[in-house]
Amino acid sequence: MTQPAGTPTDVVVAVPVREGRRLGRSWGKAPVVALATVRDGEVADWAEHEVRWDVSHDEGHHGSHHARVVRFLREHGVTAVAADHMGDPMVHTLHRLGVVVVLGAGDDGEAAALAAASRVAPPA
Repeated sequence: MTQPAGTPTDVVVAVPVREGRRLGRSWGKAPVVALATVRDGEVADWAEHEVRWDVSHDEGHHGSHHARVVRFLREHGVTAVAADHMGDPMVHTLHRLGVVVVLGAGDDGEAAALAAASRVAPPA
């Protein structure tokens, strides 16, 4: 369905965060992930979720960890991820989902979310 002209399109961006909305260093071992809803080039909503991937990363095999991450992204309608670092297998998994991945995003979590949202193609 096409958005009517002038209707804002929300982009949900996931970013690993630490105190003060600063970008966390690693995606796959993030204890907390923020979901930034970007609308018209601004962060309209910011919600932090304690995911504890730092604990679950080393429990079981990588497939189960990746499945946990994928489930979280799908449940929240995430279309982009901004992070400082992410392993190649996770990048591949997210690309297969159609999620835009932006790495080396700097220290400011909100700026990283805005940069990632700007790379999401608008709906056709």
